[in-house]
Amino acid sequence: MSDTAAGSGAAAGELEPSLHRVMGPGLLLLFIVGDILGTGIYALTGKVAAQVGGVVWLPFLCAFVVALITAFSYLELVTKYPKAAGAALYTHKAFGVHFITFLVAFAVMCSGITSASTASRAFAANFSSGFGLGLGDLGVTVVALLFMTLVAVVNFRGVGESVKANVVLTCVELTGLLIIICIGLYAITAGQGDVSRIWTFEPAGDRGMFWAVVGATTLAFFAMVGFEDSVNMAEECKDPSRIFPKVLLTGLLLTGVIYVLVSISAITLVPAAELGEGETPLLKVVQAGAPNFPIGIFGVITMFAVANSALINMLMASRLVYGMSREGVLPSALGRVHSNRRTPFVAIGFTSLLAMGLIIVVGGVGKLGDTTALLLLAVFAVVNVAVLVLRKDKVAHKHFRTPAPLPILGALTCLFLVGPWTGRPGEVYQIAGILLLIGVVLWGVTSLLMRRQATLRGHELAKTRVGPVN
Repeated sequence: MSDTAAGSGAAAGELEPSLHRVMGPGLLLLFIVGDILGTGIYALTGKVAAQVGGVVWLPFLCAFVVALITAFSYLELVTKYPKAAGAALYTHKAFGVHFITFLVAFAVMCSGITSASTASRAFAANFSSGFGLGLGDLGVTVVALLFMTLVAVVNFRGVGESVKANVVLTCVELTGLLIIICIGLYAITAGQGDVSRIWTFEPAGDRGMFWAVVGATTLAFFAMVGFEDSVNMAEECKDPSRIFPKVLLTGLLLTGVIYVLVSISAITLVPAAELGEGETPLLKVVQAGAPNFPIGIFGVITMFAVANSALINMLMASRLVYGMSREGVLPSALGRVHSNRRTPFVAIGFTSLLAMGLIIVVGGVGKLGDTTALLLLAVFAVVNVAVLVLRKDKVAHKHFRTPAPLPILGALTCLFLVGPWTGRPGEVYQIAGILLLIGVVLWGVTSLLMRRQATLRGHELAKTRVGPVN
């Protein structure tokens, strides 16, 4: 998201006052946990179960390990360069090729849009099921579009992100998942459900266990992303080089444990086939394990959690487009700011239309979430390579240094999970390719216009130097 907007303006940022360092370990931990929790586990548990059956917890565990390896690379970079930076800045420092930096930045932006589209679809599905409306696919799509419109309006008006708001939202998201865990534990101790299901492997189609788990891991990985956004808080943390490693690893561990417990509770109470139907898996768990629990309340909690994800992602995506426009790598029109609201209204409109198009054309949360994971896995592969390249860049202060085998393993793992052999639908690659192609076309048009303007300025300057002819 916003990583590149901050990174692209690094040169100008040197003239600006530094950000206020207000976040200690506790608040940083809440930010990280809150950023990871959300749409992934609330919406995709059933889709993962549909691929592997009762061992639904295993892909989440594998996704945690992959995220953890890449997190070590981010830790070295964020403690080495403790600025409000991100993947694009690290890429530029490592390779110095503007087009590669642009692709990474645009991929991060696209992942924010696909993530927000996933959240919007999940919001609409839970709205329909939580209140017993039975809207159907068309109705869910309409609600998702209306919700995305509301997100765009809020984005246009301007949203002051505060630590206090993040704490509240994190508590709501966490409460919903703890309800699922408690319902599962109660059911197990009461002899309800079927605990034996957690060891049952039921692959989709004729795939073996290894490839079925690999395919499910690529989808479950969507639930583990978000930790990379925390690098943008580096300038607002107290002593980031010291506290970041412990806090980030603690946050990842907490969310990993929560996800595994949630998936175990879910499969204990609801068979994999049933869990994989529809887009509201955790609502089914509540209905099965606690039929007297007000389902509408849990639906609201779920809607609140995914709504937060959508808003945060669209805020970052629009600001990133705005930043790239201001740096001259996207059309200047995308950098226009509304005179009264002081928000990048053209960038907001552009990213919102892309998100709405994805909701209409792609539809289901599975493909949207898979596209998000695909884009970020590619970005993470680049970040892991950047760590090794930047080893030659020495800095004066002490910083975290990840063992050399980890970035290598991280790059290879992420590249492996990007490949078509994972069983990812071909449509997901098409969606990601079209999104990136839109960016490349915009970049090409911008480059041509800037060259033309430079040529015209050169001609005007030459005429001025020659002067009038007598």
